[in-house]
Amino acid sequence: MEQHESKVRSVLGVEDEPGIAAVCIRTLSREGFQVDIAMEGEVALEMNFKQKILIVDDEPMIRNLLRLKLSRQGYHCEEAYSSEQALDKLKTYPADLIMLDMKMPGKSGIDLLPELKASYPNISVIMATAVVEANLAIQCMRLGADDYLTKPFNLDEVVLIVGKTLEKRMLELKIKEYQEHLKQKVDEQTIKIRKLFLGSIEALIFALEAKDRYTAGHSRRVTNVALAIGRELSLSEDDLENLRWGSLLHDVGKIAVDHLIQNKPGKLTPAEYEHIMIHAHMGAGIVKPVVNEKVVAIVEHHHDHYDGTGLHQVVSGENIPLGARILAVADAFDAMTSDRPYRMGMPTNEARQEIKRCTGTQFDPVVASAFLKTTVSNSKLEKDT
Repeated sequence: MEQHESKVRSVLGVEDEPGIAAVCIRTLSREGFQVDIAMEGEVALEMNFKQKILIVDDEPMIRNLLRLKLSRQGYHCEEAYSSEQALDKLKTYPADLIMLDMKMPGKSGIDLLPELKASYPNISVIMATAVVEANLAIQCMRLGADDYLTKPFNLDEVVLIVGKTLEKRMLELKIKEYQEHLKQKVDEQTIKIRKLFLGSIEALIFALEAKDRYTAGHSRRVTNVALAIGRELSLSEDDLENLRWGSLLHDVGKIAVDHLIQNKPGKLTPAEYEHIMIHAHMGAGIVKPVVNEKVVAIVEHHHDHYDGTGLHQVVSGENIPLGARILAVADAFDAMTSDRPYRMGMPTNEARQEIKRCTGTQFDPVVASAFLKTTVSNSKLEKDT
């Protein structure tokens, strides 16, 4: 409720029952309120309405199907039947997201993709294909696509992926906005802005995790375990703060990982595993503008193996940042004890034994020993028994 200059008080109600809406209007109107009633869902639709989607496909029926479904969700949609028409439309239509058919007559979607990302880097792109091939999907992601959909479409999945992709775009735009903002601020304001911005990124990460029951709460749990190890090792307050941010942000790069591969119920192929593991490098690039080098290094190296045998690993042993060695143990412990699409979570005692078994190969012996002494590990063990 807000007070206007005309002294007329106004109320906006959201209700899906017409009878209840009518009673509300009559009751509040008698008290002198100006009343507007919106049906449930209209508020959410209005929020989406400002987001613009360009649907690019040579098949009119597919374009119309996607347009109808997404328009009902409140998105503003335009269509293009070819790559050439899409480029022409983009001159006057500031799209937030493009749904791009991979194979079209003339210039294909996969040929258009690099040109789109070069000319319109802030526009998200979802590829559409009738061919389900992991290598093709990985190629599109490397060229700059944010996600992909397979035909025939599951329209509910289309809505979910569009929403997720636009959330990812919002995160990226916040980072760019922060970079521009930071250049204009004096040193005294930098710390305050950084904390506020990191807080917003943290909230977005938790929101994205919460949408997947397999990852919900993962970053918080990993952070708690990592800090417990850090205290056991008597780290300084500054090092603990770096460890805290590195742990909270360690999986931010997964916004660039194909959700179908990430939640695959079976064993990953080598190509799929390599695709998932790019999240450490991607995450380091995302957080680099807003955190110090130690936090970047923690995110970058948190999947390195102590003996140097990790994927594309360039350092080993104590050359791996200590924060990354700590995070490696905390991350592995939470992953082993949490449910995944392809297995149930491991009992705590078995996870502890696995960390012991991998000490000296995957994990730093000093860090692993400190973990086994933590009250976090011991209390969790007591709960399992």
